[in-house]
Amino acid sequence: MSVAATARRTSSRLVTSALAQRIGSLALLVAVWQVAAIAVHSRMLPSAGTVFAALVQLTLHGTLLFNLGITLARVAAAFVVAMIIGTAIGIVMGRSRTMDVLFDSWLVLLLNLPALVIIVLAYVWFGLTEAAAIGAVAVNKIPAVAVTVREGARALDRDYAEMAESFHVGRWRTLRHVIMPQLYPYIFAAARSGLALVWKIVLIVELLGLSNGVGFEIQLYFQQFDVTRILAYSIAFVAVIQVIEWALFQPLERRAGRWRR
Repeated sequence: MSVAATARRTSSRLVTSALAQRIGSLALLVAVWQVAAIAVHSRMLPSAGTVFAALVQLTLHGTLLFNLGITLARVAAAFVVAMIIGTAIGIVMGRSRTMDVLFDSWLVLLLNLPALVIIVLAYVWFGLTEAAAIGAVAVNKIPAVAVTVREGARALDRDYAEMAESFHVGRWRTLRHVIMPQLYPYIFAAARSGLALVWKIVLIVELLGLSNGVGFEIQLYFQQFDVTRILAYSIAFVAVIQVIEWALFQPLERRAGRWRR
C-alpha cells in the first residue's frame, strides 16, 4: 500500500473518530437535559422531546424558516462588512507604525463600548432600518477583527517580503501570494469568533427594533413565557451556525493552510 493511501486511510479514521465523539457528546448533553427536565418537572424547563416536537411543528407549519432566513441574511451582511473593513484596517495598522499609533486608541474605545450603546445610537440616529441594524452589528465586530489581523500583520516573515521585492513582484501579487497566506490563520480566527459574536448581536438588534427575525420571535415568546419555543428557535439557529462552521470554515481553513505543509 502506498504512503498516500495509508495517509488517506489514517485521515479518514481520524475524521470518523472525531465525528463519533461529537455525536456522543451531543447525545450526552441531550440525556442530561432530559434527566434535568424530568427531575424539575416544570414548564420552565421543558424536556428535549417537547422542544424538538415544537421545532418540527414550527418548521413545518410555522414561520421558523422564514425568520431564520431573514436573520441569517443580516448575519451574512454584517459579517462580510466587518471582515472586509476590519481586515483592511488590521493590515494597514500592522504594517505601518504611524497608523498603528494614530488609531490604536480608536480600537480600544470601540472594543470597550457596549454593543447595546452602539445599537441604540444607530437606531436613534438612522431610524429602525435594515441599514442601521446591519451597520450597528458590523461596527461592533470591526475592532475585534482589526486587532486580530493586526497581530498577524506584525508577525509576518520579513524574508518573504524582501524576496518578493528582490524579484520585483508587484504590490498586488505580493499581497495575494506573500502576505495573505501568512495572515489566513489570523483571518480565520477572527472569522470564527466573529461569526459567534455577530449572530448574538443580530438577535439583540432584532429584539430591540425590528419586526421579524429570530430575535423578534424570541421576544414574542418571552412575553408569553413560552420557554419551549424559545429553546426551539435557539436550537435551530445554533444548529445552522454549527453547520456553517463544519461545512464552510473548517474546509476553507484546511485548504488555506496547505502551503505550510
